[in-house]
Amino acid sequence: MVGVVMDISERQAALRERKQAEIKIHQQATLLDIATDAILVQDLNNQILFWNQSAKRLYGWLEQETIGQNAINLLFNTEESLQLLEKIHAALADKGFWQGEINQITKDGKKIIVESRWTLVRDEQGQPKSFLVSNTDITQKKQIESQFLRAQRLESIGILASGIAHDLNNVLSPILMSLQLLEKNFSDQQTQQLLKILDTNVQRGADLIKQVLSFAKGVSGKLIILQIKHVVAEINHIIQQTFPKSINFTTELPLDLWAVYADPTQLQQVLMNLCINARDAMPYGGSLKIIAANKFIDEISAQSFFEAKVGYYVVISVVDTGIGIAPEILERIFEPFFTTKETGKGTGLGLSTVMGIVKNYGGFINVESSLGQGSQFQVYLPALTTTQQQQQLTQDIELLTGNGESILVVDDELSLQEITQISLADYNYQVLTASNGIEALSEYVKHKDKISAVLMDLMMPEMDGITTIRALQRINPRIKIIATSGLATNEKITEVSSIGIKAFLPKPYTLSELLKILSLVLNENENISD
Repeated sequence: MVGVVMDISERQAALRERKQAEIKIHQQATLLDIATDAILVQDLNNQILFWNQSAKRLYGWLEQETIGQNAINLLFNTEESLQLLEKIHAALADKGFWQGEINQITKDGKKIIVESRWTLVRDEQGQPKSFLVSNTDITQKKQIESQFLRAQRLESIGILASGIAHDLNNVLSPILMSLQLLEKNFSDQQTQQLLKILDTNVQRGADLIKQVLSFAKGVSGKLIILQIKHVVAEINHIIQQTFPKSINFTTELPLDLWAVYADPTQLQQVLMNLCINARDAMPYGGSLKIIAANKFIDEISAQSFFEAKVGYYVVISVVDTGIGIAPEILERIFEPFFTTKETGKGTGLGLSTVMGIVKNYGGFINVESSLGQGSQFQVYLPALTTTQQQQQLTQDIELLTGNGESILVVDDELSLQEITQISLADYNYQVLTASNGIEALSEYVKHKDKISAVLMDLMMPEMDGITTIRALQRINPRIKIIATSGLATNEKITEVSSIGIKAFLPKPYTLSELLKILSLVLNENENISD
């Protein structure tokens, strides 16, 4: 009998250690798979060794599609990111760790920005073995930050523009009123023609100021319940008549599209500006489409857009197949006076005006564009989903003559004082004037028994219009006041309406507008607004 005895205790111990190590590795891999960050392991040649489930969700690549593949080919597609990769490797060799932002690409070609953390992994001998990479998607965060910075820049420029616009409106108002008086007093054809040219150009200047104020503070328009299809129909007619035949224009408007509360002229301006930009982006032709849809923005969706609020919206998309917008330009397109067009072919106010009007309505804009693949501007406007009734007076009102009433005109612009006094006197009004709040109070105390209404400028030195109005109301709680200002913002209108004024008249105003508002105020007991 021959017997052989072998000691296998060491082998069994080794097998147990190996099994425990495998279990530990499996547990670690499971933890990596449930992590919210995209985690991958690369060897020193950038070949992928590990790819967790979050990496699959972020980039779209399955694990079996990535293992053994070169990470550079999958995730990096720009010269800038490749140059950054060289700096990352240098930092890892020096410090063993790197952290920063990287522009990457997903499986479907979408560009993303990640907060990336790289760690150099060494073997038991201390030699470099692989890279452990953890990436967090911050694309949405960066977009919101960019929108916030853009809004800050617009606000700063808007403050400057508002002051300039106020002064220009004070200059234009007496010119407009003088022209209407001259038209009445000079009937020969040549003079009438010259006055018409002057009036047209002054109106253009006033419209340009309103454009500046549109993005600066939000100019109030004549808001009505509006169906988008009517505005799009007008745009369609203009495009068919004026755009090159090489551009194919189509629309998609559902029958059940919600209404919005907007000024039709301003909304037409928004869509026309976007369509003209799309036309300019397709010099050799292409496709232009306006698409409208109903959409509900929930709390999660609202986080994706700067200044978006939860609610119902009508989304109007202007889509083109043009040259697209470069990323560095996309960040600046809504800045006032920024333009990529040749000198004389653009003021840089188009998209600024669009942004100002849309924000004034409580809406927002989202832009998507890729070079060579076109652009899409999505305009979100708060929708009216309940039935509302509103009447709108559209007939022209002839110049109305007064009945000898006394009007106190308060304005620090002497030229506007003088022309208002001359104009009202020509239409059977008595006029008293004051250059500031203190003079206004003095004049009113002297003649309060005969003053029927007060025309009050809100922007004056020494004592501003709001303070003066409150002081006058303490003297006579039933006083009829018409407020005027070159800054006709919603906030300003709301402020003066809350203290009981009868009407608000934005500068520059015409003589007919002044006479109309005076007639309404003097003949109505209820508060009105222009």
